[in-house]
Amino acid sequence: MPIFEYACLACSQRFESLVLSSHDDPPRCPSCQSEKLEKQLSVFAVNTGAAASRQAPGSCGSCGDPRGPGSCSMN
Repeated sequence: MPIFEYACLACSQRFESLVLSSHDDPPRCPSCQSEKLEKQLSVFAVNTGAAASRQAPGSCGSCGDPRGPGSCSMN
């Protein structure tokens, strides 16, 4: 069930709408009930832990091994 972002062409209201595959009815603007909508490009963020992977390996305990100091293969 995707969530789409829309901008109403009638009143410029921006909103999100959950689109159910079982419903064929187009979404309506929550402010003016218009069906004249423009789908917007959605932007989302994903935390990949990239900041931790940019750190250079160092002495024991600074490599990022979740088991803690003394557990990594750098010993």
